[in-house]
Amino acid sequence: MPHSRIAVTGSTGLIGAALVRSLLADGHEVIRLVRRPATAGNEVEWDPKRQFVDVAGLVGCDAVVHLAGAGVGDRRWTEAYKREIRDSRVLGTAAIAEAVASLDTPPKVLVSGSAIGFYGDTGDRAVDESAPPGEGFLPSVCVEWEEAATAAQEAGVRTVFARTGLVVAREGGAWGRLFPLFKAGLGGRLGDGRQYWSFIALHDHIAALRHLIDTPVLSGPVNLTGPDPVTNREVTAAMGRVLHRPTLFTAPAPALRIALGGFAEDVLGSQRVLPGQLLDSGFSFAFPGIDAAIRAALR
Repeated sequence: MPHSRIAVTGSTGLIGAALVRSLLADGHEVIRLVRRPATAGNEVEWDPKRQFVDVAGLVGCDAVVHLAGAGVGDRRWTEAYKREIRDSRVLGTAAIAEAVASLDTPPKVLVSGSAIGFYGDTGDRAVDESAPPGEGFLPSVCVEWEEAATAAQEAGVRTVFARTGLVVAREGGAWGRLFPLFKAGLGGRLGDGRQYWSFIALHDHIAALRHLIDTPVLSGPVNLTGPDPVTNREVTAAMGRVLHRPTLFTAPAPALRIALGGFAEDVLGSQRVLPGQLLDSGFSFAFPGIDAAIRAALR
């Protein structure tokens, strides 16, 4: 979409901020949805908890990219925080979808965030977008999260669910915590290290989001993961190679469960997820391998 008007929620997060930079660099107009009164011409107020969106600010948008949601690994999973994880996604998505559907001329596409947590623990089994949801807290959240966009779909808006994997970046997410540990020589495998991590370089993730906006044949779930998932053991070895640091430490599974509570199951779980729809639609990865993705993050 040349010189488009694109609205973005979660524009200050790791992925949202990088997407906004990319869009602005190519001359697009970016409208930021903010959870406070708008103070600039490129801002629109919204409140996901109240399911409020200042719909007038979305008029003329060609696309909406919805990325907002409470961080899954930001805090221990108390029952209260699990409700916040769920509500921030489900209520926020419903608000955006209903706002988009209410417009006389809705945007051409809604790209709505989701996660590979949809599939649950897949063990050694490789899965693509055709796989059913798994069992547990995160799969149930992802199912509700995607269902919350129904209003946009029923209004005829092409709706894409970006099921995000582990983003390799220094600035945040899981790797934002790993880099300082490995640089200090304190890195190592988590649990037995046999669990698969479906990673994607931040550069490729942003390129993939833009591919979702620009590719009319894509709708429904699309896995935003690299083409070659690796085990935690392989991630550990790659971090050691790239950073030239020892990787002698391990974090035993029982200790992780004590330290992280319910979130430990996400860390120790195995997800071997393949980007079937991205590859079938002609997307090309710049950093498909784990070593390349780590080096890209360091640059």
